[in-house]
Amino acid sequence: MKTFIVKRIRGFGYAFKGAVILLKTEASIQVQFCIAILVTVAGFYFNISSTEWLVQLLAIGLVMSVEGLNTAVEDIADFIHPDYHNKIGRIKDVAAGAVFISAVIAVIIAGIIYIPKIT
Repeated sequence: MKTFIVKRIRGFGYAFKGAVILLKTEASIQVQFCIAILVTVAGFYFNISSTEWLVQLLAIGLVMSVEGLNTAVEDIADFIHPDYHNKIGRIKDVAAGAVFISAVIAVIIAGIIYIPKIT
């Protein structure tokens, strides 16, 4: 039992380390983090409902998680094949497309939440 708990704590540490690495080294996640802070401040300012908070937080988590996976895919692809290759380029484009889709959905969610409060 003790080993199970110790492994879970270590796993949490590795995950936290990965999140810190993302925030320190990836410009796109830094921009997304700043946007997340802005919409969080907006949430407090406009006193959004609990449901709106849940949806907003899920959108933030989705975009930042998919961005992290995109970064991992790009790093693996670059490690496996450092030179340009059509298939690697396609893989990277698909991963970036997933980020784009999640970001567009997050913007739509923000619009649904905030446009009625602003107008």
